Amino acid sequence: MSYRRLAVLVIIAAAAVAPACSKAKGGNPGAGAGGPGGGMPPMPVEVAAALRDTVVDAIAAAGQIEAIQSIDVHPEVQGRITGILVAEGQQVAAGTPLFKVDDAELKAQVEQADAERQLATQALERTKQLIAQNASSTSDLEQAQAKAKGAEASYDLLKTRLDRTVVRAPFAGLVGRRLVSIGAYVSSQTALTSLQSVNPQYASFQVPERYADRLRRGQLVSFQVAALPGKNFSGEVVFVDPVVELPGRTILIKARVPNPEHQLQAGMFLEARLATEIRPNAVVVPEDALLPMQGATFVWAVKDGKADRRQVSVGVRTAGWAELQSGVEAGEQVVVGGAERLFPGANLMPQVVERHRGAATGQESSSATTRPAGGGGSTAKPDSTKR
Repeated sequence: MSYRRLAVLVIIAAAAVAPACSKAKGGNPGAGAGGPGGGMPPMPVEVAAALRDTVVDAIAAAGQIEAIQSIDVHPEVQGRITGILVAEGQQVAAGTPLFKVDDAELKAQVEQADAERQLATQALERTKQLIAQNASSTSDLEQAQAKAKGAEASYDLLKTRLDRTVVRAPFAGLVGRRLVSIGAYVSSQTALTSLQSVNPQYASFQVPERYADRLRRGQLVSFQVAALPGKNFSGEVVFVDPVVELPGRTILIKARVPNPEHQLQAGMFLEARLATEIRPNAVVVPEDALLPMQGATFVWAVKDGKADRRQVSVGVRTAGWAELQSGVEAGEQVVVGGAERLFPGANLMPQVVERHRGAATGQESSSATTRPAGGGGSTAKPDSTKR
């Protein structure tokens, strides 16, 4: 092929390409990859609405269940056990007979003291009659009165000791393991059994001393026990120890907890949350909207269909949710998915994600539905409280 012919073919090809390039640049404004006006196309993102909910600021701590009243039962008189009147593990009311100590000797002493009391009373009456007849002196009357009073006191003492041969429950509670058998000789130092109150109980735990200014009686405590998974309990603080315990520098807290079904037993391990502040109108968002960056936290909000990056102050965090103390208002939409490529002012194609939390398990589920950029957010109320 000659050079002249090759040059002619190149000129013809260039003439054919030039109109096409001209058409792509200016002939059809909407054909470019940049979309209308040559800008970037809207970025698809998932968004959720910031909601108002009650948030409870709480201190987490571990502890145990304690009985409000717990004692080892001892007899008040010595002797042999002649009767066991309750079973181990039995629920008893205050004053219920628990054990019987041999009372034969005390009965005889009571009868003797009663006879002496009657004689002293009769002697006092005769002395009074003689005084009325001027046949006795005042000194005789005083002696007769003293003997009568002494005989009465001796009788009352022995009668009290006789009554105490029946060992009774000093308060309502649950009888523990029996430590003696019939025929055992016991004294006031001998433990017969244990007795513990069961309703209500104490939830006892310790918190670091740095929270001292946030502790007070009447605060709410919610907790779970390892032995009863899935069950929630709550109580009210009734005791804040005024002394910081060493070496851990902690403060002992006790909360009074109703226990009508006797599910809580002394010694059970518990994980508690002590509510120190309640904010009923807090703003909460899904936790995956938070973007930590250079020591600060940001979220992407949707404003007029565009991305708006905002620095926020984060408060209480729970599973899947976070409280925002500044930066976002309730009802605004925040980006929870697809934020990796966003930049301020980017056009957005929001897809609203509805979040639902199960009441019993706390599990979160998601479903995405396409809505306008200004549409409402989730209708479900997040469990954003620390309990």
